[in-house]
Amino acid sequence: MLRIVLLALITAGAAWSQAQADDPAPGKQVARSFVLGKREDSPQLGYWLYLPKDYQAGGEKEFPLVLFLHGSGERGSDLDKVLIHGPPKLIAGGKEFPFIVVSPQCPENQFWNIDILSRLLDDLEKDHAVDRQRIYVTGLSMGGFATWSLAASTPFRFAAVAPICGGGRPEWSYQLKNLPISVYHGEKDEGVKVERSQEMVDAIKAAGGDVRLTVYPGVGHDSWTQTYEDPKFYEWLLSKELSAKR
Repeated sequence: MLRIVLLALITAGAAWSQAQADDPAPGKQVARSFVLGKREDSPQLGYWLYLPKDYQAGGEKEFPLVLFLHGSGERGSDLDKVLIHGPPKLIAGGKEFPFIVVSPQCPENQFWNIDILSRLLDDLEKDHAVDRQRIYVTGLSMGGFATWSLAASTPFRFAAVAPICGGGRPEWSYQLKNLPISVYHGEKDEGVKVERSQEMVDAIKAAGGDVRLTVYPGVGHDSWTQTYEDPKFYEWLLSKELSAKR
């Protein structure tokens, strides 16, 4: 019996050590895994985690957090796929950001699970120096749809959201009307019609909401590259904080 207990303690210690070893050094992006539950068949979500250069574990300074949601082509179990677009691609190329970036991967043949994403954010808030007044979500295509959905389900969590070439349900406008939203779409998008973004913007404006739409003339489905490469995009995000009225 004693041997079993000792073995369990050693195993638990090894798991804890591995989790600590996986924490990225400041300025680095590393692969992590989030397990929802304690069963062997519990859902798992792989993700990339980036901490800013001046991040200090246990320090007093808290940092904004940006959750990035990829599109359908990056689903699977190969986390390197997530590095193809958006902030994780820029970080892999040497870009530095003054905020935490979390880039999960949706499993093969599935769509983003809003509950699991919320639980992941709960876990990150608990274990890292996250400024809870400055949490943001952005995503492209399938991730753009999930950005709308996640924002509508938990609007009080986010300081601002930025869906790219996605869409949602106009009836969500009353959940979203007090949330700063910046929407991006290509005029010639054949994958997801620009009307999907336009109808959301129109509904939120009709409800008295704070929303803006950028339509790129002549651009197809890839409206994300120029969005994520534009410094003004991040300036807009970081300028938003949760307010007392929300």
